[in-house]
Parts: sequence; C-alpha cells; structure tokens
Amino acid sequence: MKKVKNIIIGFGKGGKTLAKFLAKKGEQVVVVEKSNQMYGGTCINIACLPSKRLIIESENGMEFSQAVNGKNEMTAFLRDKNYHMLADEKTVTVLDGQASFINNHQVKVKTENGVEEFEADRIFINTGALPIILPIPGLKESKYMLDSTQAMDQTQLPDNLTVIGAGYIGLEFAAMFARFGSKVTVLDHNQEFLGREDDDISQAVKKDLEDLGIKFELGVDIEKVADNSNGAEIFFTKDGQRVQISADRILSATGRRPNTQDLGLKNTDIATDECGFIKVNDELQTSVDNVWAIGDVKGGLQFTYISLDDFRIIKSQLFGNGQYKLSSRKNIPYSVFINPALSRVGLNEKQAKNQNIDYVVKKLPVAAIPKARVAKDTRGLFKALVDPKSDQILGATLYGIESYELINQVSLAISQKIPASVLRDQIYTHPTMSEAFNDLFA
Repeated sequence: MKKVKNIIIGFGKGGKTLAKFLAKKGEQVVVVEKSNQMYGGTCINIACLPSKRLIIESENGMEFSQAVNGKNEMTAFLRDKNYHMLADEKTVTVLDGQASFINNHQVKVKTENGVEEFEADRIFINTGALPIILPIPGLKESKYMLDSTQAMDQTQLPDNLTVIGAGYIGLEFAAMFARFGSKVTVLDHNQEFLGREDDDISQAVKKDLEDLGIKFELGVDIEKVADNSNGAEIFFTKDGQRVQISADRILSATGRRPNTQDLGLKNTDIATDECGFIKVNDELQTSVDNVWAIGDVKGGLQFTYISLDDFRIIKSQLFGNGQYKLSSRKNIPYSVFINPALSRVGLNEKQAKNQNIDYVVKKLPVAAIPKARVAKDTRGLFKALVDPKSDQILGATLYGIESYELINQVSLAISQKIPASVLRDQIYTHPTMSEAFNDLFA
C-alpha cells in the first residue's frame, strides 16, 4: 500500500487542470485513466472538439471519411499534448488502469502489469459520463446502433440515419450528417420540439433543420428495433398509428449517465442520487471527508467549462479564501452547434412568465444585421429580456451565426451587472455580429 498526497481518478478537464496546479505547488499526484485513448478527457477525444470539427467540415463541404481522418489526427495530437502536460511533471504519475475504491480512502488500480494499491490524503473523482441507451427491445443488441462516440468514428457515411432523441446533442448530429449527405429522421417521445426554448425560437430552429432535409417524428413511442440484412427496422406508434421505418444506422442520443459502475462505491460511504450521480455539497465534497467529485460525474450541467470551473472551486477551498463555491456559479451560457448556432444565457420568456418576473422583451431578426448580409446567412432571431426598472439583462436567446461568441458577452454583462444601455451604446467594429447589440437593446 503506497501512501500518496493526491489521487485523481479520471483525466478530464477539471482533473487534469487540478493535477497540473497541484504539481506546480510541488504536491505529489497520481492520475488514473482507464483508457490511453482518453487522455485529456471526454471533450477533446469524443465530444466537444471532434464533433465541432466534423460539424465545421460538413459546412465546408468536405467528404465524410476525409473529415473523420482529419478529426482523428486532431484528437491524437491533443491527446498526446495532454498526456505530456501531466506526465512530464516531476511530481505527477499517470497510471493506465481501472481504479476502484477499497474503502473510503484507499484505492486499487488494476493495470496490465498487475494491481497497485494507494492510500491518499485527498481523492478526486473525475470519471465523467457515458451515453444512455434506452431499454427499447432490440436497440442495444442492434449491430446498426451507434452512440455519439461511435457515430464520429464511422468511416462510411450512413445513407439513411435515424436519430433517437431531439435534444441538443441529437440535433447537432442530425444537422451534421444531413449536411454530409445522409437522409436523416429524428424520433422523439416529446410532442413539443425544444420545449425549454421559447416557441418563436424553437419554431425557427425546426424550420431551418427541416429545410436542411431533416424529417421529425415527434410524440412517438418506439416499440422495438429489428435488424435485417440491409440495416434495421424501427417500429413506433404515433397518434395511435403504428409506423415502420428503415435505417442503415441508428444514433442513440438520449442523454448521459454517470461513469461510476466500476468505481467500487459500494465499498465506501460515498452517496449517490437516484440516477447514480455522486452527491456533493457546496464545496464539491462528497459524503466522505477529503473525497471530492468534479465534472459530469456529479450531475448538473455537463459542459467542459463547468468541469474547469469545478477546479476553481477546489482551488478556492484548498488554497484560497474558500469563498468561491458551487452556489457562486450563476447564469451559465450554452450553445448548440447547429447551423446557425443556438445560444442562451439566463431567463427566456417561458421561464420569466412562470416565475412572475417583470420584463421587457427585445427582439431583432438576424436579417437586420449588416454582417449577416455580408456572410449571406440571414436566418435566425436574437431575443433579450431586460428588467424595466433596473435595466439589468435577465437573459438572452441568440439564434444566428456567431451566436456562440456573442452569448459570452451577454453572460459577462449579466454577471457583472452591466446595464443593457451600456451594450446598446457601446462602439463596436463594423461589420460584426456584436454591433447587433446597438439595435437589440435599443
């Protein structure tokens, strides 16, 4: 049994940043990663960066297999860079193996060379999340079923793709494959499309995706999936009618679950919720002293920038004044990388009405923005909610080109309590999408 200062289980964004920081403090760190294909975590290997790379290549008209090869070269480069970022530190040991708890403060790591056991002063769980496969008869067993990771590793473009799930991930993949040339059908149990968004926004998104050739079947109950020699048959009911469609690939995009099944949590007092996510307090501490959970494995928003911010909380607790906590985190922006992108921060009209919050809504069609004309893409709508008394921005939904950049400016204005009039009167370069704020907040 080796005694160490810190063990970090998982090489994700929060964990690797923490490991680098602890190393710079001269502390001993053991980082355990189950797969040597996951150095750097989910984002750079199987999620954000490779998917966005493929999305951009689809918009650029690149052939699918060539785009996949380019994506693989990029992830290999980043994976190697991330490995050496930690492995080259004198006080960091990177172990390839499966970590599992012996008890609250002891961990064993099964490697190809045997089993090593550690007792640590601090343990950080950063194992991320895995795709959920719904218990639809025949789906998991189908040789034509793909999860989001497998979908990006296909060497041949599917001719006929069915996506199960009309959430943000499902829509990103649906749009990407449609642009590469696949015939895409999206199935979803919910009758309402993008129910979290305002109706005018969701309707605009749906129309643009349908114009891309995507077919939506909403309010469906999938009964089963059956393979045949050419692909799979998907059987579902809609409006009381039984429907059968064919696909040569099925993409399951129905959420993610915590990656904890092999951690041996049953040997500890670490508590989880009903979905299996590790419970944490305001300082990201688990129910066991000196054991923390960071990133997707603790539940909540599953973004790499949230995992990075988890590191900031840990840093504040261990080496700062302890004032930065989970409850300090507010108004988190997000973007959906369909084309054009959909980005949001803070409240929309649905939420404001439900919470009886007084607001003034500001709207600007993207067609009214000169840069959109220059870029030859005038699709979309910008919306913002403003408090009529304080002039504070309550939230914004931006559906249009470059919204993934603009939303960060709005998020900064909200967090720093910058009035809408300041964004309205700011001098922006021209022609840019950001100068739309002159008119949006007018």
